[in-house]
Amino acid sequence: MGTGVDIGNLMLQHRGTAAMVGLGNGDFENWGDSGMADNSQHTDTSTDVDTTDDKYQSHGVQHGAPVVVDSMDQSKGRTGDQKTLRRLVQNREAARKSRLRKKVMQFHSLIAYVQQLEQSRLKLTQLEQELQQARQQGIFVATGLSGDHSHSIVGNGALAFDMDYAHWLDEHQRLINDLRSAVNSHTGDNELSLRDNELSLLVDGIMSHYDEIFRLKGVGAKSDVFHMLSGLWKTPAERCFMWLGGFRSSELLKVIDCFTVWLLGNFPLLPVILGNHLEPLTDQQLMGLCNLQQSSQQAEDALSQGMEALQQSLVETLSSNCLGPTGSGNVADYMGQMAIAMGKLATLENFLHQADLLRQQTLQQMHRILTTSQAARALLVITDYMSRLRALSSLWLARPKD
Repeated sequence: MGTGVDIGNLMLQHRGTAAMVGLGNGDFENWGDSGMADNSQHTDTSTDVDTTDDKYQSHGVQHGAPVVVDSMDQSKGRTGDQKTLRRLVQNREAARKSRLRKKVMQFHSLIAYVQQLEQSRLKLTQLEQELQQARQQGIFVATGLSGDHSHSIVGNGALAFDMDYAHWLDEHQRLINDLRSAVNSHTGDNELSLRDNELSLLVDGIMSHYDEIFRLKGVGAKSDVFHMLSGLWKTPAERCFMWLGGFRSSELLKVIDCFTVWLLGNFPLLPVILGNHLEPLTDQQLMGLCNLQQSSQQAEDALSQGMEALQQSLVETLSSNCLGPTGSGNVADYMGQMAIAMGKLATLENFLHQADLLRQQTLQQMHRILTTSQAARALLVITDYMSRLRALSSLWLARPKD
């Protein structure tokens, strides 16, 4: 029986310890007192001890279970919060690295852009040097040089003209802007003579500027007459209306006539409103422009027929049966026929010169027929027409390609 008590005490102490884990301090003290009392009363049988122990074990589980569950929930909550914080930290770090990578990429792009600008500047400097050399060496093109060296000089001559033409066009636009401002300015009658003098100087400056482009084209024709005839320095729409390396004089006169007829037909009171700012054409002036247009048309037809005859002659020369270094004809005949073809090609420069001379003389004749104010407006009309052609080319090239 003493053995049963010892076993009961051991079991009670062992289970009480297990139950004590889940209880607070107050519960532990109450449980210990009642346990000791029950142990003294039921020391005779181990069965009673087990029953009592089961009761207190159940009591401990009933009171301790909520405490254990609440602690586990708090632990899980803290673990979830830590994971969320870690994710936030990781996301912030990833965003920071992404922003840093973007800044580095932007910095590298900026460096590449600066390097590209520097390379473009160096290329432009090189082109300017080649242009200067081409201007100095252009006189050697017509000396009969052969081989790659002469081809390089000819190419430099075409490049030189293209750059000269670009500068000429910029200067021409500046002169036209000055002329337009002077034409549109409203001055009093007492300043009319001063205004006419200003217009006269501006018109003379633009006429001299046209003389400069004809001089540049003459130099360019000596370097590469085919480049000048093709009009590759022009926009596509301008090339569509080109004739022998430039504009048709008769077409420009038609543009001026159409503008005058449209202006007077749609705004019959415009001369009264503008007073001296618009001078209608007299019958003598209309007759002079009409004769100038007819003579220009006749000269253009004559030059066109000459070009057709030259092309036909070249076709006959190049299609000769004796031509061909591997054919039945000997080398001497071949070289003789090629020399004839080369001589005929040399006349292309003369055709281009005659066409430019016709354009230059037409502008000068128009200037003499018209008054200063009329000539100023005519030059504005011609420039606006050319500007619209260039704008049409830009729109055409920028159109959707779908």
